[in-house]
Amino acid sequence: MKYKNQAGWLSDVRRVPSPHFNSRPDDIDIDLLVIHSISLPPGEYGGAHIDAFFLGHLDMDAHPYFAEIADLEVSAHLLIDRAGRVTQYVPLHQRAWHAGASEYQGRENCNDYSIGIELEGLDTDTFTEPQYQALAEVSTAIIDAYPSIKRQRIVAHSEIAPKRKRDPGPRFDWPYYQRALDACLSSV
Repeated sequence: MKYKNQAGWLSDVRRVPSPHFNSRPDDIDIDLLVIHSISLPPGEYGGAHIDAFFLGHLDMDAHPYFAEIADLEVSAHLLIDRAGRVTQYVPLHQRAWHAGASEYQGRENCNDYSIGIELEGLDTDTFTEPQYQALAEVSTAIIDAYPSIKRQRIVAHSEIAPKRKRDPGPRFDWPYYQRALDACLSSV
C-alpha cells in the first residue's frame, strides 16, 4: 500500500491544512466514502484556485464565477488532481465540510460519518488513469484505517445529495475504479 494513515494524515501526500473543518460527533463510526469532482473555474484545470477555495482565500476578482462561491466555507479531506497527485486538507478523523445537506440510507449529515475525496474534473468529463490509480490507492489506505467503510459504502456525491449535485458524474467509470480498488486491496 502506497499511503499510510498517520494520526489522520496520509503519508506521501501534499498537506494544505484547511480551517474549514471541525470535530465529528462523539462515538461516530466513520463508515462512508464520498467521491466528488471539482474544477475551478469550471472547465479549467491546474492552478491554485482549489487550494484557495478550501482555505477560504479565493480571489473573487480572478474569475467571474468566484464571486458566487467566494464566501462559502467548504473543504474536502483529499483532492486528486489530473496527474494523480494527492493533496490533503483535513485529517481523516475530523469532519470536513464536503457533503452539505445530505442523506445516505436514512442518515442525514453525511459529513458526520464520511470521508470526502475530490477529483479534479467536471461531472461531464472523463477522469484520468493516474486519478483512478491514486483514488484506488487512497481508498485502500482509508478502508484499512476505517474498516466500516466497505465497497458498497463508497458513493457519489450525487447519491447523497441527488437534488443538488451531479458529481462525479456519468463519465466517472465506477467499474474501472472498482477493479483498480480490488487490485490494491488484494495486494495489502
